[in-house]
Amino acid sequence: MRVHTLWRAAILSLIALAFSPAQAEEVKLEHDGLTLNAELELAPGSELADGVILMTHGTLAHARMGIMRGLQNVFREYGYNTLAINLGLGIDDRHGMYDCAQTHTHRHTDALDEIGLWLDWLREQGAGRVTLLGHSRGGNQTAWYAAERDMSDVNAVVLIAPMLWDEEYDRKEYKDRYEVELQPLLDRARGLVEDGKSGTLMESVDFLYCENTTVSAGAFLSYYAPDPRRDTAHLVPEIEAPVLVIAGTADTVVPGVEEAMAPVAEADGISLTVIEGADHMFRDLYWYDVAEAVEGFLSAQE
Repeated sequence: MRVHTLWRAAILSLIALAFSPAQAEEVKLEHDGLTLNAELELAPGSELADGVILMTHGTLAHARMGIMRGLQNVFREYGYNTLAINLGLGIDDRHGMYDCAQTHTHRHTDALDEIGLWLDWLREQGAGRVTLLGHSRGGNQTAWYAAERDMSDVNAVVLIAPMLWDEEYDRKEYKDRYEVELQPLLDRARGLVEDGKSGTLMESVDFLYCENTTVSAGAFLSYYAPDPRRDTAHLVPEIEAPVLVIAGTADTVVPGVEEAMAPVAEADGISLTVIEGADHMFRDLYWYDVAEAVEGFLSAQE
């Protein structure tokens, strides 16, 4: 196991939290009238033909958030190329956290299409074998992609603190957070969608991390309608590629990842790493723990 000094990790943390571009190159592509962007980081002396880790961020977040930049910096140190994608969320050339004042028309499954687009881009650039990596909701979207979409040239999947889902828990969490019942809003959104009005806007609605916002009926249904595929533990057994799930014992955002994944991890090709003391963002030295777990996992696939 590699040993890293505290001052080195602290400097890395400050760089990541300041969203420094470091050695990353912003790359862009066009999709449905929108420009999508991503952060490409090449390890010293490396090229895309050597392989790349394609990284997807969490809910309403972005490619330069702390965990994404922190992991890109550490992976670079470990010799891995990375492409951290910025999900468009319906906004042209989006950067930074999603502004809750914006009308929400994006859908949970839009990410699957965008992961596929970036995979195609990597193939066009002559990239070697790809590892898909997702954090939080991005972990679920990555697992959903891996279970249902084209996985040619993808050699492995890494899910960091991936989103879990349970219908009863989902309703309770919504009620506890917003003091509003979820079911009437779901019924309203479903009725509009069934009437062919998925683009109809629902105003003054609490949605994801945004209070009193505006959201289309189709978007609301996409994020809240009961669907077992929003539970990453349900998806993982359907993935043919080797899967590594990483959980933190101090994660209060997505608690229970270790418990949910432990029975699944008994299957061949599915590994579970639990990092003691890590919270949902795996800050600072924990980025090295993540990188070491990924390095060991990928080395075993060679």
